[in-house]
Amino acid sequence: MIQIEKVNKWYGGYHALVDVTENVAKGEVVVVCGPSGSGKSTLIRTLNRLEPIQSGRIVIDGVDAHGARIKLNTFRSHIGFVFQQFNLFPHITVLENCTLAPTRLRGLKPAEARDEALTLLDRVGLASKARAYPGELSGGQQQRVAIARALAMRPPLMLFDEPTSALDPEMVGEVLLVMRDLARDGMTMVCVTHEMGFARDVADRVLFMDAGRVLERAVSSDFFARPEHPRLRQFLSDIRTPFPVAA
Repeated sequence: MIQIEKVNKWYGGYHALVDVTENVAKGEVVVVCGPSGSGKSTLIRTLNRLEPIQSGRIVIDGVDAHGARIKLNTFRSHIGFVFQQFNLFPHITVLENCTLAPTRLRGLKPAEARDEALTLLDRVGLASKARAYPGELSGGQQQRVAIARALAMRPPLMLFDEPTSALDPEMVGEVLLVMRDLARDGMTMVCVTHEMGFARDVADRVLFMDAGRVLERAVSSDFFARPEHPRLRQFLSDIRTPFPVAA
């Protein structure tokens, strides 16, 4: 599904991605974690060419993502992307947010797009909010709409870039529940997240990044129970004990 081969990216003199090589199989759920500035969000944004790369190769479903002749809009229409911010259109309804791209890019008739959108909104628990405007929803509800909107393009791949980081703690669970359901249904997913419970329970594999490199990759059970790299062991220790213990 995804082949990443020796990818390098610089921001000026800063080496943001260093010889990253990775594969993601169809139907696999991969979580990418690491400290702030580790390169994890940069990596996921290179997958649908929101960020350019300076060397290496990224192939998704047989298509060279950074090839010179790629039809970018067509390529991106096959990849669902859910951002930290919801990026919903505020001036149109929830339903219209979910039907806009399918009618314009997939060529669906309005009635067909509406029926599909209502089904997806029901799937994320928001069918009753179809005629509401984004500003009338909570942050968790808006992020669930963003997921439904991405699914409306019927993508074979979903990318999530810290989808819960902008949410209040009580809203995180409702978004993670939708993501768990997608994983259970066999969606190929790459998720950048700090939600280690989600990584432990849902991911097939977890990647740990620091300073632009993938330092460790493992199935989720081994990742948390038997970390090998010293930097990962420190990272997990800091998560489990975020405050120093008083003497």
